[in-house]
Amino acid sequence: MTNVSESAVADLRETGATPALKRVGFISLGCPKALVDSERILTQLRAEGYEVAPSYDGADAVIVNTCGFITPAVEESLAAIGEALDATGKVIVTGCLGERPEKIMERHPKVAAITGSEAVDEVMGHVRELLPLDLDAFTGLLPVAAPGTRAGAQQPVTQPVREDTRHGDVFAPSVKLTPRHYAYVKIAEGCNHTCAFCIIPKLRGRQVSRDAGAVLYEAFRLIAGGTKELMIISQDTSAYGVDVRYRESEFQGEQVRAHLTDLAVKLGEMGAWVRMHYVYPYPHVERVVELMGQGKILPYLDVPLQHASPRILKLMRRPGAGKQLDTIRRWRELCPELVIRSTFIVGFPGETEEEFQALLQFLEDARLDRVGAFAYSDVEEADANALPDPVPEEVKQERLARFMAVAQRISTEKLAEKVGRVMDVIVDEFNDDEDDSPGTRLIGRTKGDAPGIDGQVYLYAGDFAGQIRIGDIVQARIEDSDEYDLFGEVVARPEWRPNVPQLGHFGRH
Repeated sequence: MTNVSESAVADLRETGATPALKRVGFISLGCPKALVDSERILTQLRAEGYEVAPSYDGADAVIVNTCGFITPAVEESLAAIGEALDATGKVIVTGCLGERPEKIMERHPKVAAITGSEAVDEVMGHVRELLPLDLDAFTGLLPVAAPGTRAGAQQPVTQPVREDTRHGDVFAPSVKLTPRHYAYVKIAEGCNHTCAFCIIPKLRGRQVSRDAGAVLYEAFRLIAGGTKELMIISQDTSAYGVDVRYRESEFQGEQVRAHLTDLAVKLGEMGAWVRMHYVYPYPHVERVVELMGQGKILPYLDVPLQHASPRILKLMRRPGAGKQLDTIRRWRELCPELVIRSTFIVGFPGETEEEFQALLQFLEDARLDRVGAFAYSDVEEADANALPDPVPEEVKQERLARFMAVAQRISTEKLAEKVGRVMDVIVDEFNDDEDDSPGTRLIGRTKGDAPGIDGQVYLYAGDFAGQIRIGDIVQARIEDSDEYDLFGEVVARPEWRPNVPQLGHFGRH
């Protein structure tokens, strides 16, 4: 099974698991937004007394949190469900693909239950039915704890309806599937866009924003517990708060608007690395970039641009068609250190060679730092499926190869410019060979690299060998580079001091 590490399971066992407890396996697939949903379900499993199994061995049932965005993700999810059924015979399916239960039942009619995305209470209800706990005489009368679910879901009769649940919010998860030093914080669910190639609104519904106070208290708790980097995520982060008319909520005695700029200001005051993902290029993003230029939050934007041709963007029904280059130039004026990541689709229905050439020229002009791309493929129920003039598969693949060659060259050139600089690097893991002393080689990321999707920094610890721990933020001199990664040596290990009181004892960091 994937995503639930041995260390995460060990943390869960600290709650006092006994041989009488039921063991639940967990498979988490898809994007970081789904990962947060998985963390919430795991938190509730722990709260109710279930033990999480790190493998199929000994698992009484398995929960599979699925992805249903594109065809390969659907197939991966269906394969995972089948594997879990073969291993245990008891499977609860949740997540995006769960919004299309007929597709799951067609392939796997023996699944025990299916729920949609962000359905913590529904999942737990099925777990209780499938694996009722042997209640202890001293604790059996305690009410079932429920972290809430999306707006409109029925609450368990044992629980009062909490105010934040009515607004679609859920309690912050206490179980993390990421290392302690970084975490994803989801600020909204769903999406109001109608992009022709996307079915996220059909799977996850329209946008539902969390109150700013709830987000900020979650961030405060994470940083107090030792988290040094927060990834702010939603389907459309720039639109945060639109659905609730930017209403105010309380945080530490103040009223804070549910607006991206207000949220960024408050997050920036906490002293951790704050990284913005899935940011559409709306005008008010300039204010967020100004905060980056002032060093308040990381100079990093994940902006899903998708294409550069105004006609193709119009067919895609994407906002801001034709204005991306001017926007990027303005952002870089406000924050010269800004790192921009983006994703693109090549071979969209009707894309001509001339329009593809315009996309390549955009890459040359924009010189984006981090670029991903995929060849267009039909997504079941997406409006783009009905568009005329589909691009032949061999042409799509040839264009994808040409696109990535340009993107790789630009990445190589931009990373080469960093050689000789001293940069802050957050350490994610050790990279020692068997002949090395412990802690001699490290792998980390700069402020311009998000975990799992961007480049890495391979470091020699030098004089600091054996002194650096995973999660430390060090300073490193960059000595070499290649297409996607940097190489260097640690030159300093400054003390990390957030503006949030630290819980427990974390040594000098």
